[in-house]
Amino acid sequence: MISKDTEADILRLFHAEKWPVGTIARQLGVHHTTVQRVLQQTGVEIATVTPRPSMADPFLPFIVEQLEKYSGLRASRLFQMVKERGYQGGPDHFRRVVGRYRPRKPAEAFQRLKTLAGEQAQVDWAHFGKVQIGRAERVLWAFVMVLSFSRQVFVRFFLGASMPFFVRGHVMAFEFFGGVPRVLLYDNLKSAVLERQGDIVRFNPKLLELAGHYRFEARPVAVARGNEKGRVERAIRYIRDAFFAARTYSDVADLNHQAHEWMTTTSADRLWVEDRSRTVREVFADERSKLLPVPEEPFPAHERVDVEIGKTPYARFDLNDYSIPHDRTRRTLTVLADLDTVRIVENNEVIATHARSWDRGAQVEVPEHLQRLVAEKKRARAHRGLDRLAKAVPSSQGFLRSLDKRNENIGSNTSRLLRLLDSVGADALEDALVEVLEHDTIHIGAVLQVLDRRRSDRGLPPPVTIPLAPGEHRDLVITPHALSTYDILKKDETHDH
Repeated sequence: MISKDTEADILRLFHAEKWPVGTIARQLGVHHTTVQRVLQQTGVEIATVTPRPSMADPFLPFIVEQLEKYSGLRASRLFQMVKERGYQGGPDHFRRVVGRYRPRKPAEAFQRLKTLAGEQAQVDWAHFGKVQIGRAERVLWAFVMVLSFSRQVFVRFFLGASMPFFVRGHVMAFEFFGGVPRVLLYDNLKSAVLERQGDIVRFNPKLLELAGHYRFEARPVAVARGNEKGRVERAIRYIRDAFFAARTYSDVADLNHQAHEWMTTTSADRLWVEDRSRTVREVFADERSKLLPVPEEPFPAHERVDVEIGKTPYARFDLNDYSIPHDRTRRTLTVLADLDTVRIVENNEVIATHARSWDRGAQVEVPEHLQRLVAEKKRARAHRGLDRLAKAVPSSQGFLRSLDKRNENIGSNTSRLLRLLDSVGADALEDALVEVLEHDTIHIGAVLQVLDRRRSDRGLPPPVTIPLAPGEHRDLVITPHALSTYDILKKDETHDH
């Protein structure tokens, strides 16, 4: 529509100044058909301009015929077809010609859907960009549920849209509403509908469990019928514009806290679309009594994942490692996680509990787990040393027992005996320990004196210790055989001859 002043200017310029239609349209900034319409309303006959002949005119019957058969045929393909039949024009002009003759779809009218109080709610996910948490970039999703009658909105932001978050969104929404709608409408998202063939729908089994627990009917909308869940679509747009736009928050917990305040204040105080004299808060107060009661026990909404534990005492879950007791490695454990806590379970026994991390590559540890591992490693090293001494130097056991009776430090003496074993050998250390035990001079210093004296008597230089690199063969003990055993072989050879 144009103003009366513009209509007056059109009539003045045409009748008084004799301007043509195109000049009037350019100077007043309106379309030339608008100028023609104003003039025709006052009885002016506008001369029709005969269109110039087009190179496409001979092909119009063929074009119309093909579009009637195949209404969705692309202009690019139709252009190749007419080009093969002799068309010499360009593709841009041909595309405009096809646009004039392509059949138009009839306009479809939609009836406004109305529901009873407490009868229905609509559910959907909405994507709200990404957030950086430490080294991890997480996708921010909003779970949205809106009551179809009162238009009361529930929104909860999550760092994922998997099935556990989808279930948790339902549980939180029912707690917020204080009741459960009888029917929940879903788009054909994978969290709700796994497969669909026409009217045959295969629901997600977890959604059916949820529906059975809360006694609601899960109902998907028809394919390509977005008007059936228009309330949640408008609610998502309302959340984007009225809540999320230009909002600052420290983390997702802070964002959800702000969202809860907004749901109970600004969103609830908006006018109800069916009766502008009432607010959503007032209508929702009436609808609440019509909702189904919430069961006393909430539906379990934690994430459950079975994880394989390797050599190290950590369970990998959601990009991070969580410590476990060192004696639970090399087995399969179960991780139960909610938004704040990660529990690691074996055979219904909780063996570790951690605060959940949303970072990437973090090691979340309980100090006791590491302390026990270190202590176990120390005990293991001590046991390995004792076992090595017992195999290589049998007299070391009596020597260490005597030290233990005198409350000497067994660990340090074991370490010194192992160093002597590496430097002088098993036979020399065994002879020295036998002499020390016979003279009852039980002390590591006495062992050193015996070794020094025997080396001096034989005129040998001080021993040179060559440290061995850590490895699986470092603690290997080889027990030498007595050379007399070879005499038996010699006797057998003589006997054979």
